[in-house]
Amino acid sequence: MKVLHVCDNPKPTDESVSKQLAVKFFGKLMSLNSDVDLDNVDLNAEPPPPYTYEQYKACWYPATIPGYVPTAEEEAAAVYAKAQAEKFNQADVLVLTMPLWNFSMPGGMKSWIDHIIAPGLTFYLEDGARKPLHKVKRMILIVASGDAFHEDDEKDALTPAITQTFRSIGIDDISLAWADGQNPNLHTDSATRMEMAAEAVEEHAEEVAEKGI
Repeated sequence: MKVLHVCDNPKPTDESVSKQLAVKFFGKLMSLNSDVDLDNVDLNAEPPPPYTYEQYKACWYPATIPGYVPTAEEEAAAVYAKAQAEKFNQADVLVLTMPLWNFSMPGGMKSWIDHIIAPGLTFYLEDGARKPLHKVKRMILIVASGDAFHEDDEKDALTPAITQTFRSIGIDDISLAWADGQNPNLHTDSATRMEMAAEAVEEHAEEVAEKGI
């Protein structure tokens, strides 16, 4: 089973709740399934390059303009996106780890997603519909936030953006483990909330290991 883990958090693990949850998830998963092939992408260690017009043309013009052939400059601009898309396409399971920043995802994660979600990379267009080029069957979101959120909270712009984006390319099995209320100055039950999120990630790991996807 191939698992792609993409993390965007500048904090070291001992200071990052989301990274600590990811450690629990993978620790549990690998204890239950020794066949896990893990590929880690650290977006802080290797930040995505800026998304350029040349890259946009390399990916989108051939899909929307009949006979369009990207220039050498355009092809070069899409090297990062193609390499990351290949990692994505080879995975059976995708895990995204991040904090909530300004009610949404960190910029590095948004950039990575924008790079790979493009025709010819992770999907192709057929009669205007997106058809997957990947084999991802399961997706896990591991998130932490200082403030507390309730289900379908209008202040949460992260979950809807990510779920809608990946559903658009055929990934419907998406699970969330969220340690909210992690600012102890605002919430006295931060530790309890962390424990609940830790239980959730281990349950997700058990499900992935059991299903073999």
